Amino acid sequence: MSTDRFDLAVVGAGLNGSLLALAAGEAGLSTALIDRVPLASLTEAGFDGRTTAIAYTSQRLFAALGVWDDVAGEAEPIRDIRISDAGHDGRASPLYLHFDHREATPEARDPAPMGWIVENRFLRAALLRRLADCPQVELVAPDEVTETNRTADQADLSLKSGRRLQARLVASAEGRFGSMREEAGIGARSWSYGQIAIVLVARHERPHRGIAQERFLPGGPFAILPMTDGPRGEHRSSIVWTERADLVRRLLELDPPRFQAEFARRFGDHLGHAEPIGPRWWYPLGLVHADRYTDTRLVLVGDAAHGIHPIAGQGYNLGVRDIAALVEVLVDSKRLGLDIGAADTLERYAQWRRADNFAMVAATDLLNRLFSNDIKPLRLARDLGLAAVNRVPALRRFFVRHAMGLVGDLPKLIRGQRP
Repeated sequence: MSTDRFDLAVVGAGLNGSLLALAAGEAGLSTALIDRVPLASLTEAGFDGRTTAIAYTSQRLFAALGVWDDVAGEAEPIRDIRISDAGHDGRASPLYLHFDHREATPEARDPAPMGWIVENRFLRAALLRRLADCPQVELVAPDEVTETNRTADQADLSLKSGRRLQARLVASAEGRFGSMREEAGIGARSWSYGQIAIVLVARHERPHRGIAQERFLPGGPFAILPMTDGPRGEHRSSIVWTERADLVRRLLELDPPRFQAEFARRFGDHLGHAEPIGPRWWYPLGLVHADRYTDTRLVLVGDAAHGIHPIAGQGYNLGVRDIAALVEVLVDSKRLGLDIGAADTLERYAQWRRADNFAMVAATDLLNRLFSNDIKPLRLARDLGLAAVNRVPALRRFFVRHAMGLVGDLPKLIRGQRP
């Protein structure tokens, strides 16, 4: 049986895997993208009800790859972020922290948003359209890797269909619990938060004006994320409602009027009457951070390397920065005539990304533990801390720039340039 040869084989065609395959293909690396499900199913409305926060610098990468124009009409800008604490009654504290996008670049005449909220299905559809037009990428789906043999020289993959692939490097974009990380013997620090996120779309009377809100309730954060208006012009927001796992199961069993009452108590009345529309999804929350990001002819990206709490909405943007750094390292090695799958090549990627990822893993874990409780002295300290940061413009600007992805050693794609 003949063997097809590639520079890179990407396993997993989710948001991270698809983006990696496209970025690598556009940079001239012959790439195979493998997934066990038909790719068309990933764009169906019922597949995934989540939205993604695309940071300012991640948007520059999407624009550099020619994807953003296909997404922009479905993307709602995040102009401000308001963070507040709240008790069991859902009533927000009068002390809060407010971030304004104009603080990141106060000298700009037309300041850029901090980010954009996009439904996952639109992101997937735009990526798949670009992938279909990229001659350097072959879409291998539905199919599944049944056996991998990685040696010092190459990686051989056997697929369920009987096909065989050979690659200089394999990238696992399988998510938090992918098999390749375990098969490589890469350990991971992982734990459950005992929380579940309910994800839904809500419509409300008044416009959100591009303001994202994060309310810290005793059971976990309640995020209200601005979305584009609905097909009939209704104002909409994406809701990520985190609660204790045992309570979520009871909430999801409630009839519509009682569920609406619980939802309204947490949402509040700042946007007028609000109510859930459409289906509800739920996702258990936990943390996974791989002990290392590479092995022989293998590299981990996105959630396969680090799956974090959605408390700051930065999980996908960490993966985007992984992809930008990895593609730049691989392209530089290939231009120099070096082996893109060699250990020293992969170590450059790991060193580039390790500190940034670890800092975000630690920060989101600490924030969730600090705010997901109703201990009165701690709650008072939290409120005072939020109010103190809110009074210091330099601190606010620092955090806004972090949220936009403007801090650190940025890869070329993150700066909007081709590697």
